[in-house]
Amino acid sequence: MALLKSIATVGGYTMVSRILGFARDILVAALLGAGPVADAFFVAFKLPNFFRRLFAEGAFSAAFVPLFTRQLSEEGAASAQRFAEEVLSVLVVVLLLFCALIQIAMPWAMYGFAPGFAADPEKFDLAVELTRITFPYLIFISLVSQLGGILNSLGKFAAAAATPILLNIALIGALLGLMPFVETAGHALAWGVFVAGIIQFLWLIEACRRAGMSLHLPRPSLSPRVRRLLVLILPGAFGAGVVQINLLIGVVIASLLPTGSVSYLYYGDRINQLPLGVIGVAVGTALLPLLSRQLRDREDDAAMASLNRALEFALFLTIPAALALVVIPGPIISVLFERGVFDAAASAATSDALVAYSVGLPAYVLVKVLAPGFFAREDTVTPVKIAAICVAINIVLSLILMGPMLHVGVALATSISAWVNAILLGWALASRGHLKLDARLRARAPRILVASVGMAAILFGGFHGLSGMFSGGGGARIAALVILVGGGLAGYGVLTLAVGAAVPAELRGMMRRRGA
Repeated sequence: MALLKSIATVGGYTMVSRILGFARDILVAALLGAGPVADAFFVAFKLPNFFRRLFAEGAFSAAFVPLFTRQLSEEGAASAQRFAEEVLSVLVVVLLLFCALIQIAMPWAMYGFAPGFAADPEKFDLAVELTRITFPYLIFISLVSQLGGILNSLGKFAAAAATPILLNIALIGALLGLMPFVETAGHALAWGVFVAGIIQFLWLIEACRRAGMSLHLPRPSLSPRVRRLLVLILPGAFGAGVVQINLLIGVVIASLLPTGSVSYLYYGDRINQLPLGVIGVAVGTALLPLLSRQLRDREDDAAMASLNRALEFALFLTIPAALALVVIPGPIISVLFERGVFDAAASAATSDALVAYSVGLPAYVLVKVLAPGFFAREDTVTPVKIAAICVAINIVLSLILMGPMLHVGVALATSISAWVNAILLGWALASRGHLKLDARLRARAPRILVASVGMAAILFGGFHGLSGMFSGGGGARIAALVILVGGGLAGYGVLTLAVGAAVPAELRGMMRRRGA
């Protein structure tokens, strides 16, 4: 089916990006560890990266794609291109003004983003300096989000899905090539972020040209179509980006905790982002333009079926992934990051953060699947109301749990608020008749859970059986992790077939479609 093919395209490129991201993080962990320079860079990287996710995976695409799709289907490609150019010109002006303002006010802004750093003037000043280098990335990556929305609406997912790969290549290159010429590894990474934004923007400009959309910059004007987009974006920035808002709140609160807390949360979230990015972002990216087209053509039954299949696909992959990260966080963190200045204590603290984040992994992905059900109907108000509740819950729980649980409490609060978000989004869709779980999903969801629990048991037993290898040197630990993960995957595959969570005929059909 078209949805599965689109998900596979986005997910495949995202998987490559995440693998490169792990290579990048291994280098960062070895060179920076979890010390003050690492904390300063992660705050500097988090801010433009926060806006990247807010735009690329949140508010902008949520508002722009349905409107662009409507222009494309009702008035043709020429009208859609004019609309895209109107948006682009306004977006450039807004971004330039916003970034200039933040650059001037950066020291004051840092008191809000990382108030705990004020107790260490050296770390505070470094965070300000690095953020001034990274923040212009926001200009380029926000433009990239629009270009990606255009390509996705045209059914061309590959180029936009590949842009994060360019970021990771740039950061790895900066670490390897700039270190002798800058003050710290944090400076090398910050300049890598800046350069990556330029490369990503040029990459998608060329991709749009090849797709028949050679964009130009007209004089900025708030046309009726642009005003409609802004009306949808303003609440959508809060509703679509609630997960990212909660993660940013976690960084702010973690800055008040002992040194290293920001880094522990960053590394734990990086592992959690692998299934979230590959599954959640891929499904959400592919689902939104499909739902927009189906609803525009009044194909309500097809839209309902698409949403059910997206939910089934998400559960099939995220439930076992979450249980795996809960059962074997230690070996994963140790093998990936424990080297150089990243010691065993840092591994243990990061593993605890990973477990807390993993509790919410299925919810994070369900939010990505359910939100397009609102955005495709040009409803950004309902998600923002739900988001307000979830952000409030996250703040309160973080403040309560940070005392007894330190950084782990911050991660756990984020997971709990994500579950509240997913449940409320699902309830709102169902109450309006936009979501009804079909017989296939109702039958397979509990079977997926049974197979996932069985896989978790295999991982638990396998970890204890391989304890001798995990206690050995680097090569032995890597081999043990490969054996353990491979055994878990094989076990899950067998169990899904045994309990009926997957049907062999469907798997053969998917393989034939992929080979076609």
